[in-house]
Amino acid sequence: MPAIVVRNIGVETHRALRARAKRHGRSTEAEIRAILDGAVKPARRLRIGYALAALAKPLGGIELKIQRDNTPAAPADLG
Repeated sequence: MPAIVVRNIGVETHRALRARAKRHGRSTEAEIRAILDGAVKPARRLRIGYALAALAKPLGGIELKIQRDNTPAAPADLG
């Protein structure tokens, strides 16, 4: 598992991290991991359809006609 070392954090920052960790019932290290995880994960799942629609909106939008093939797929041959 990757590791990161953060040097020269301020005394107040370290104290605040320890206090926050205690409030959440975890170690300071676990609290820092939670903070980092929350900072890099999107607030909600990205839905590609909505993202594409947002890209097309300034251009007046697009109209797609999708024809689905409902034919069942053949089972995979794993042997």
